[in-house]
Amino acid sequence: MPPTSPTTRPDRLAPGYYGVERLPPEVAALGSVPDTLAAGSPAKVGILDLAFAVRGGRTELVERYQKSPLQLIRPLWTDPAMPGMTYVCLMATGGGVAQADRYRMDFRCGPGSEVHLTTQAATKVFRMEHDYASQRVHLTADEGSYVEYLPDPLIPFADARFYQRTEVTVAPGATVVLGDTVTAGRLARGERHDYRVVAADLRITRPDGTLLAVDTQRLAADTRTPGESVAGPAVFAGHDHVSSLFVVTDRAPAEEVADTLHAAVAGHGVTYGVSVLPRECGAWLRLLDDSPVRVAAAHTAAWNSVHQLLTGCPAPLVRKP
Repeated sequence: MPPTSPTTRPDRLAPGYYGVERLPPEVAALGSVPDTLAAGSPAKVGILDLAFAVRGGRTELVERYQKSPLQLIRPLWTDPAMPGMTYVCLMATGGGVAQADRYRMDFRCGPGSEVHLTTQAATKVFRMEHDYASQRVHLTADEGSYVEYLPDPLIPFADARFYQRTEVTVAPGATVVLGDTVTAGRLARGERHDYRVVAADLRITRPDGTLLAVDTQRLAADTRTPGESVAGPAVFAGHDHVSSLFVVTDRAPAEEVADTLHAAVAGHGVTYGVSVLPRECGAWLRLLDDSPVRVAAAHTAAWNSVHQLLTGCPAPLVRKP
């Protein structure tokens, strides 16, 4: 992967780079100038821009730009079955996402690279009185690459306002395994769907712009009946956790990927559904439950199964600092 030249490198500190141009109406309506630090202030903009390429038979981090509060822990090569695959743990030094925070993460995975991306801990979205917080994620997988992006759960506190936009570009011959989990809130404190709004958009395309999949999530509290607006059968179905796993690949037929996911999750005691993605580009899973232990176990089993199917190797135990 050639390095980004100074003439083509974007201005990472420009609002147009880390901000979101088109916000969902539910989020845009909350925009305001907070009485604390405003968007763009020091420590309010977190940026990670990482590029990976194969060097000397293993995947190396060849470009890196970071701006706190987003950071990463040194890449590791810990899987004896796939010694060339790099494991990267992402972290935020601020402890959580606050009002007017603007985060952006870019992951550029070169031809033939093998990358596993995860987070050090769950993403906590704090209570907000003004404005909102946003996070943009851009992941590009070039031909022959194998990329896994599996962050820990998102925990929205009471009155949280959060929007995430994830854009994934998958070249023919590349594989991306993408997961996420959203909880109903700080359940131990009795918070259950007490956030103001949690919205997310996922868009998966080919490099030429061909659309493969879109997933839209809009969780907005109804002040008249708190929690009821997102607890129906089309969203949480009365449960406390919703988790998804998207697998875009041509290493195996889409139906085989779907069958593998189904077999992996069956027996875990969770409510779930599996379907083939459009254009037969892969499959996806969504599951619901009240127990974080069962959700994590089912989600991990699903990842383990597709990792084994697509790489021929068992998934390793990922240890986090």
